[in-house]
Amino acid sequence: MTLPASARSALQAARDAEREQIAWYRALAVVAERAGDDVAAERINGLLADEQHHFSRLVARLMELGAADRVRAAEAPATAVAWPDWESEARRRERVEIDRYQALLRVELDEQTQAMIEEFLAAERRHAEELGGKWMGA
Repeated sequence: MTLPASARSALQAARDAEREQIAWYRALAVVAERAGDDVAAERINGLLADEQHHFSRLVARLMELGAADRVRAAEAPATAVAWPDWESEARRRERVEIDRYQALLRVELDEQTQAMIEEFLAAERRHAEELGGKWMGA
């Protein structure tokens, strides 16, 4: 399939956003571990695992569609990690992801990419509800 420019841009933007989300959750997990909050650290690491999964699948799909470009390393989180009040910021960030994937479903996508995005959207909704992860299959 030839990927329309709008779809390629939207998928690349989603990939970049996932990369930033990974950096934020990684930093948050470190803060949780330093605070000795093993329960929160486990929840955050579950979220991190799902976001890493989304990122890698987006990179792979872009490559399959011939639209891959150089992926830069994630920078330090733009949003300060607030502890122990991390949940409100995490929910806000998850709502942004939900909005992004809903918008992406309105772009012209092939069937396989659409199914992948629908799967991501379901996981992001669970993230926002439960602030925990590991909803993605291998």
